[in-house]
Parts: sequence; structure tokens; C-alpha cells
Amino acid sequence: MGKETTKALMAEMRRIADALDRMAGPAPRESDLDAADCFVWKPETSYLAPVPRPARVSLSLIRGVDHVRDILYENTLRFAEGFPANNALLWGARGMGKSSLVKAIHAEIADDRKLPLKLVELYREDIGTLATLLDILKGSQYRFLLFSDDLSFDHDDAAYKSLKAALDGGVEGRPENVLLYATSNRRHLMPRDMIENERSTAINPSEAVEEKVSLSDRFGLWLGFHKCSQDDYLAMIDGYAAHFGLEGDDLHAEALTWATTRGGRSGRVAWQFIQDIAGRQRKHLTF
Repeated sequence: MGKETTKALMAEMRRIADALDRMAGPAPRESDLDAADCFVWKPETSYLAPVPRPARVSLSLIRGVDHVRDILYENTLRFAEGFPANNALLWGARGMGKSSLVKAIHAEIADDRKLPLKLVELYREDIGTLATLLDILKGSQYRFLLFSDDLSFDHDDAAYKSLKAALDGGVEGRPENVLLYATSNRRHLMPRDMIENERSTAINPSEAVEEKVSLSDRFGLWLGFHKCSQDDYLAMIDGYAAHFGLEGDDLHAEALTWATTRGGRSGRVAWQFIQDIAGRQRKHLTF
């Protein structure tokens, strides 16, 4: 075999090897659970990506949801201390602080109480890989809150069956050191028209509907978030303004006008107003 032929053959083999590497995808990475208190699950590499500076607000700044706040805090604290606790579904009105509450309670317990509690965010589209994630977490010395934001399922979406099995219905069940918190605008995680369609077309309507809504039954806590009153909305404004040192002759009037232009009052609308005021006053919002 000539020298030129050998070079050509080697080049072709390198090309094939590179192509196979690309097809195999990125190599698995070793997760370092000591790197942070918050992580994002990356199923393509079975990796828990640390989040050094998570986006969250102080628990003291979340207003208008005192009752559900206290219930969720107590449930989370029991779990972090090693006692039994329930999976929780936070459902209801948009922008009322469901995801903010989960992150704030985690920070309060993990940072202030120094308990071994980690928060792992699991994206909706990665629910099908939940079994793999649980297998990684179950042998850890830490306790984990799995957090899935804006969770819902549509017609012909079979991912909810994976979640049902992982919560309580599988052979192994949920690991003792893992708890799931999910937020959703839907109480049963399914759109109403989908549930009604199952009722109208199934041979046994009651069984078909129960199959679709039984996922929400796997959550021991159902915490409802409703549209806030004007008083609650203004209390949110006052809390933010005092915390960040924002001033104004009539912040209440401006805040109500802002809410009118947004079509309603909520915690999210209050925060957006505060961002606007802080920007106009050239002040940074640092927690």
C-alpha cells in the first residue's frame, strides 16, 4: 500500500470516527452536588447543572398568599428535617407567586436554617426522563425538591403516566429523599375541554375522566392561588418600595393605573411596576 493511499485511508477513518462521536452526543458529565443549592436537570447528558445565583425573591416580600405560604413552608421544613411530607401542586391564577414561593421557601430553609436541601428544576419537556433523575438522586446524602414550573398536559400526551408512576404508583415509588413541587394554571393539570371530551366519548365516562385527573391526586397538597384584591396588590407595592428604598408622591395611584393598563392585578404586575419605578429613579434592585 502506497504512502498516499495510507494517508487517505487514515483521513477517512478520522472522518468516520468524528462522525460517530457527533452521533453519540456529548459525553456524560459528573454532577457535583456540593457546587450549589440549586440545579437544572440536563437529561441529554444526565447532568445536574449548578445555578450559583438563582433568580428568586425574599420570602418576606411575597404578599397576599399568607395561608398557602405557611402550609408550604411547614411541609418543606418537615421534609428537610427528614420527616414525612407531601408532594405539592400549586395551582391557580397567573402571576400570583407560585414559582416564586417555592424558590423563596427553599432559600429560607436551605440558607437560613442550613439544612441539606437542594432544589432541582425539571422542565416540562423532560418529564419522560424523571426515572433516570430519581435513580441519580436516591443515593445522595442530600434531600431534593424537584420543581416543575407551569406543568400541564394536552391530548395524547403520555408523559403524565411517567409522572404518575414516579410519584407513587411505580414499583420503587418515590425515593425517601425526593419531593416534587409543581405549579400549574390548571387544577387537574389537564385543560377542561380535554376532560369534557373524555367524558363525552368514552365507553365508561367516569373511568376515562378519573384516568386523566388521577395525576393530580398524587399530590398530597393542593394549594390554590386566586386573583388578588386591591389591598393585597397595594401591600405588595408597599413591601417592594420599602425594601428597595423607592420613593414617590403617590405610588398607590401610579400602581393602580399600571394594573389597569395590564388588565388586572397580580404579584407579577406589582413586580413589573416596581421595575419601572426603579428604572425611572435610577436605582438597582438587589435582594
